[in-house]
Amino acid sequence: MSFNEEDVRGVKQPHNDLLVIMLMIEGFNTKRIHVDNGSSADIIYLPAFQQLKLDPGRLRPFDSPLISFSGDKVYFKGLVTLTVIVGTYLGKLTRQMNFLVVDYPSSYNVIIGRPTLNRWKAATSTYCLKVKFPTEDDVGEVKGDQVLARECYQTVLAARENHTWTIEEKEEDKVEALETVGLVKGEVTKTIKIGTTLSPEMRTKLVQFLRKNVDVFAWSHEDMPGISPKVVQHKLNVDPEKKPVQQRRIFFPPE
Repeated sequence: MSFNEEDVRGVKQPHNDLLVIMLMIEGFNTKRIHVDNGSSADIIYLPAFQQLKLDPGRLRPFDSPLISFSGDKVYFKGLVTLTVIVGTYLGKLTRQMNFLVVDYPSSYNVIIGRPTLNRWKAATSTYCLKVKFPTEDDVGEVKGDQVLARECYQTVLAARENHTWTIEEKEEDKVEALETVGLVKGEVTKTIKIGTTLSPEMRTKLVQFLRKNVDVFAWSHEDMPGISPKVVQHKLNVDPEKKPVQQRRIFFPPE
């Protein structure tokens, strides 16, 4: 896939317009679709969901909120899988795509973010106002609507809308803070890290268990005698016909 001057034909230059396209969603030509590489979610706004006359029973729960570029937090109606057709004729893809249904004021009907673009293996060009993607027979493409993009952008500025969304990271997905616990009194090298979210009772039981079984830990190579070379072995990949040469010893400053 590549872009050239032929792809720029019909685009008024110079411009800083957004990439706004039309897709076939659930059998309807749906306009005002913003292609946003900065969005980590695919969004369909509630008015568009209702205009497509989709059954609310198709919504599935999704409990993580969306965070906008300005920090606004929005909880959405749910997750829905929709049939999306992109491109025409030989350069056409039909895919089942997951969208988050958001009840939030918007000049757009849909936001296409990185999940869909990556699944399409798509390449975008804001200069050419075009999306290209590989198909089984050809390279498909969708051209942006520059006039509609400018209309949407003016409305966005007037209403101060936010359209770059990120799914908030769940607490269970975050890295847990750890604390260092000494297992042998007086030996600062024999320590282990445990989670800080344990209850006091569970923490006490865990530390007692680890100290009781401290003999199973290997603190140095000397604590692992008798390991068979079949398990692990260090080998230098050198030519056996060459004479080994020992380098002179190098001394480093104590610092």
